[in-house]
Amino acid sequence: MKKLLSVLLCAVMVLSLAACGKKDDAPIDDAGNGGDADGLTVALVVAGKLGDRSFYDSSKEGLDRMVADLGVKPIVIECNNENHDIQMKNAAEKANIVVCVGWEFYNVETIAPDYPEVNWIWVDNATSAPVSNVLNITYAQNEGSFLAGYIAAAVSETGVVGAVGGDDVDTINDFIVGYTQGAEYYGTENGKEISVVKNYSNTYDDPAVGKDCAIALNDQGADVIFQIASACGDGVFEAAKEKGFYAIGVDSDQKYIDPEVIICSMKKEVGSSIYDAVKSYLAGDSRFGTTWTADMATGYVGIGYGDSGMTQQVPDEVKAAVEELAAKIASGEIVVETTRA
Repeated sequence: MKKLLSVLLCAVMVLSLAACGKKDDAPIDDAGNGGDADGLTVALVVAGKLGDRSFYDSSKEGLDRMVADLGVKPIVIECNNENHDIQMKNAAEKANIVVCVGWEFYNVETIAPDYPEVNWIWVDNATSAPVSNVLNITYAQNEGSFLAGYIAAAVSETGVVGAVGGDDVDTINDFIVGYTQGAEYYGTENGKEISVVKNYSNTYDDPAVGKDCAIALNDQGADVIFQIASACGDGVFEAAKEKGFYAIGVDSDQKYIDPEVIICSMKKEVGSSIYDAVKSYLAGDSRFGTTWTADMATGYVGIGYGDSGMTQQVPDEVKAAVEELAAKIASGEIVVETTRA
C-alpha cells in the first residue's frame, strides 16, 4: 500500500511540474493584452545583417529598449540577404510579435495569415492589401532626403552633389527623388546651378564597393555624397576622407563615425517606430491591419548634425532654413516627390 501511495504521489508531482512548465512557455493571449508584457517574445528579423551602424542597428536599438523598458523577451535573426521566408517562419514558431526589417520581406502577406496567433510588423514596405495581423511601417524618407539635398547643395562648392544607392528599387529611389528635389530647390532659391549624380552599389554589405561608387561620383565633380547603402556607406565615408569631399549619413545620426567628413545624416527613426508600435500594442492601441507612415509631421524623419561638440560644417543660417523647410513639409506647404504609390 505504501509503495502504491508513493507511486501516486510521484505521478501527481510530475503532472504538476509539467503543468507549470506549460503555463510558463505558453504564448500570451494577443487579445486584450492590457499592458502585460510578461512572456511576450519579440523576434527581430533583419533582411541583411547587423553592424551597419544605420538601418538594421537602429532596429536592434529599438528591440533593446523594449527589453529594458517593457520587459519583452528578444530573439534576433539575421538573414544575410537570403532565406527571408524561412527565417520569417522560424521566428513565428517562437515569438508573439515578429518584426521584419527591410523591404525584401514581400511574402509576409501570404505567410502571416498562416500564423494568426502571431502579430507582424513589416518595416520599410507595405502589403498590397491590409492583412489583419500585419502592421506595415513605411517612412517618408523622401521628406528627410529633401532636407539632405538642400544641405548638400548649400555646402557644395562645385554645384554637383551625389548619391550612392544600395539598389535600384522604389525604396532607395524614394530617398533619391527627395534628395534631388531638395538640392534643386536650394539652387532655385539661391540662383545656383545644381546637378545631382547617382549610382548604385547593388549590395548593402561591401564597403569596398561603396567606396568605388563614391569615387566614381567624385570624379564627376560631386563634392557632397549621400550614402543610402547600409554598410556600403562605410566605404563612402572612407572615400570622402581620402579624396577630400563631404558625405551625408543615412537612417541614424552617423556623424560620430567621422565628424570631419560627415556633415549631417538623414534620420529615419526605425528603432523608435517599432518600439512605439509595440508599446502602443501593450497599451491596447493596436494598429495591426493598417499601414502607418512615419513622416516628418510625426517626428520620425529628420536631420541629425551629431553632438554640438563635433565639427559643424553646415552653417547656422542653413540649419535655420532647414528647420523652416521641415515645418513647411510637415504642414503640406511643400510637397515632396515620391516613388511610393
